[in-house]
Amino acid sequence: MTKQKQQEAQNPLILRFHRLMDAFAKSDDERDFYLDTLEGFLVFADLDRSFEELDRLEKELQDNQERYRLLPKMTYYETKKFMEGFVNEKVYDIDTKEKLLDIIGSKESRENFLEFIYDHLTELEKWQQYYHERSRIRIIEWLRQEEIHFAFEEDLDISKPTLEKVKQNLFEVKVSKEIQSARDAITTKSKTYYSNEALNPRPKRGRPPKQAQKVELEPQYTVDLYMTVPAALRTFQFNPDFTSTSVTFSAKFDTEAQLIASLRGSSRVKIDTKLEALSQRLESLRHLSDRLKTSSGSRFGLESEEKMIQAVSQQGSEPEKGKISSIAKGFLPKKKGKQPTDKGEIQEMMLKKRQAGIKQVTPIKRGKKEKDDE
Repeated sequence: MTKQKQQEAQNPLILRFHRLMDAFAKSDDERDFYLDTLEGFLVFADLDRSFEELDRLEKELQDNQERYRLLPKMTYYETKKFMEGFVNEKVYDIDTKEKLLDIIGSKESRENFLEFIYDHLTELEKWQQYYHERSRIRIIEWLRQEEIHFAFEEDLDISKPTLEKVKQNLFEVKVSKEIQSARDAITTKSKTYYSNEALNPRPKRGRPPKQAQKVELEPQYTVDLYMTVPAALRTFQFNPDFTSTSVTFSAKFDTEAQLIASLRGSSRVKIDTKLEALSQRLESLRHLSDRLKTSSGSRFGLESEEKMIQAVSQQGSEPEKGKISSIAKGFLPKKKGKQPTDKGEIQEMMLKKRQAGIKQVTPIKRGKKEKDDE
C-alpha cells in the first residue's frame, strides 16, 4: 500500500456533474470509465493508447481496486427506458408520440431518436431538460450505492478562489477559517444527496415566479487540482472542458456539434421563407429595372429601382391582386399633361372643339376626263 493511499481527504469529493454525465453516456462495452474515490478525477481507458501504457493502467487499477470504481455501462434496456420515459411524460402530440415510439422499436433507435428530436425544436428543449434531470438521478443513485460522499461543484455556492484553496489543502488537517468554513458547507451539501428528495425531486409549492427572460450562463469551474494522480494514469485522465453543447445522448459523437453535422441534410440551415420570397421579388424587380433603364434612360432607371426596392420592402407578404398597381405607381413614368378621366371632362373637351369651328380644307380639283363623263 503506497503512501498516497494512506492519505485521507478532509472533505467530501468535489465532482463535476456535467463531466460525470458525459462519461455515463459514453460508457459502454467498448469504453471503460473509472472514478477515483480519493480526489475525484475520472479515468478513461482509451484503447488507442500503446500496449505499454495500457499494461501500466491495468496494473494500477488491479493493485488499487478499492480506490477506483468502474462506471456502469449504458445498456440497451436503459437507453430505451430513457427514450420511452421522455415520450410518455413529455410528448403531448399524438402523431409525434407515435412516430417516436416507432423509432424506439426499430434498429439504431438511439441515433434515429436524436435525429428526429433535433428536427423538432419544440421537443428538443424538453428532451435536453429531461435527459439532464434523469441523468442526475441516475448518477446520484450510483454514487449512493458505492457509499461515496460527494458534492457537485455546480451546486456549491462557494467562490472560485476559495474552492481552489480547498482543493489545494485537501489532505491538510489544520487550515484557515475560510477553508474550514468552505469544508463545512461542502459537508452539509453532501448530506442532501442522501435524502429522499434527491432521487424524487418535488416541484416547489406556492405561487409560481413571474416569467422572466431566461439567461443561460456557462458555469465558472475551478482549475483541476489533483495531487495524487499516479504516473500510469496521467495520460488517461478524462478532463473535457464543459460547454453547453459538450454533453449528448449519442453513443457515436462526443459533442452536439458533431451530432448535428452527422444528421441527414447536415447543412441544417433554417431559411426564413418570408425573407426568401422577398429576396426573390427584389431580384425580379431588379431585372425589370434593368430593362426599363435601356428603354427610358439611366436617370429614370436609377430612380425607379430605388422606388421599387422601397415599395417592395414595405410589403410584408406577397402582394394581393389589385395592389400591384399601387406598388408600380411610385416608379412608372408619368404622361405629359393632364389627361381627362371623368365623363364630364371628356364632354367639355368635345364641346370646345366644336366651338373652334370646322377646319377649312382645299377642295379637290377634278380632271378633264371627269368633266366629260358628267
